Amino acid sequence: MKKPVSITLRIIEAPLKSPFQTHLETVTKREVIVVEARNADGLVGYGEAVPFSSPWYTEETLQTVFHLLEDFLIPLTFQQEWKHPSELPYVWSGIRRNRMAKSALEQAIWDLYAKQQDVYIGKLFGGERTEVAAGVVIATSSVDEALRQIEEFEQDGYQRYKVKISPRNDITLLSTIRAAYPTLPLMADANSAYSLNDIKHLQKLDQFMLQMIEQPLGHDDIVEHSFLQKQLKTPICLDESICSFHDAKSALLLGSGKILNIKMARVGGWTEAVNIHHLCVEASIPVWCGGMIEFGISRAHNIALASLSGFTIPGDLSSSSKYWEQDIIEPELQVVNGKITVPKSAGIGFTVRQAYVESITTYKQLYVNKV
Repeated sequence: MKKPVSITLRIIEAPLKSPFQTHLETVTKREVIVVEARNADGLVGYGEAVPFSSPWYTEETLQTVFHLLEDFLIPLTFQQEWKHPSELPYVWSGIRRNRMAKSALEQAIWDLYAKQQDVYIGKLFGGERTEVAAGVVIATSSVDEALRQIEEFEQDGYQRYKVKISPRNDITLLSTIRAAYPTLPLMADANSAYSLNDIKHLQKLDQFMLQMIEQPLGHDDIVEHSFLQKQLKTPICLDESICSFHDAKSALLLGSGKILNIKMARVGGWTEAVNIHHLCVEASIPVWCGGMIEFGISRAHNIALASLSGFTIPGDLSSSSKYWEQDIIEPELQVVNGKITVPKSAGIGFTVRQAYVESITTYKQLYVNKV
């Protein structure tokens, strides 16, 4: 491929339409890093780095990701010899972890490559779906607000509803939702709120007929989840503890859960996410595409990822209007009858609204390939 002649990093910021609440943090505005990789022909590939401003979800933050991109990953990308985006994980192999930084830059270069090939990015990895099933997150501490949101989102036909739980609210929240919606496709996300001392309490959640409970134990745990899964009827889905292909393989060997959430940003980009997908398909483990309260560039990549055959559970793929008054892509994402149409045009399949991106940019830096 024609390698980038320049890479631009820009920090953008916008308020959420409503607060996103978990037991760990309440998010009211979102900052991300948009990565723009430009080649000599003027084509631009886009990626989005989605760490939070503080390290409550992972150890990566907006500042650490910017530092890794600026001081290590971009220089390596310019200086090292490579001919295809699939080689980038090897180019960056001397940089341990820092997967959200790697994911954003890899996204931008894969998007640039797909545009050079004049092909939709999902097709490069075997994506075959023309529509992807959409799920939505209910993240509020108010039971009444949760019910209001479910009623609103039902109008768009969302096919899976995820509620944030903790030991303080789980029984009340889930019993109220189940009383109002006995057959709702419902799952619970614990964000590591429990321990093995809570086994008897977690067994009470089996009565709510959940599709799954996501990451009930430690954010970096695989072993204890394997013990807990044997005690529950509800399938465990691993999220935060799956940061690599090796993590996924270890979890499957131990029986740590029956479902995996694949977040491209969390595992380091397209290459690792697709490898985990293939592993799970071979093992008959269902997967779904997780989200990070992203803007449209990141979710465009997620839609492409979810077009692969193994993504059989609706992912965190809501309409742009779920979080934003305006999104940074056009057309904006829209859920219709519970599904999002997979685009067909080259690259991520959406146009970036550059003027709007500029208007919400708080910092920008250009890096030129002088090699």
